[in-house]
Amino acid sequence: MSIAFAIATGIVGVAAVLAIIGIVRASNDASAAVLSDLVFFCAIGVFVLVAAIGGSAVVFDVALIATMLGILATLALAQMLTRGRR
Repeated sequence: MSIAFAIATGIVGVAAVLAIIGIVRASNDASAAVLSDLVFFCAIGVFVLVAAIGGSAVVFDVALIATMLGILATLALAQMLTRGRR
């Protein structure tokens, strides 16, 4: 089972590294913001995977709250980019 966690952590880590490279090469602010959201959610994913290995239940609550706040930040960014238009 720990091999599966290691592979999953590696995949999420590679996604985060590729997103960071994308942030550096982004042509506009919107692309960089979306990729920074991806890095944030990758960090939460690694956090949850490590917590699952350790068997901590509290970490899942913290990850759930962080995910909800991340989604709200993404919605706020979308509203700023569209200047409040729907």
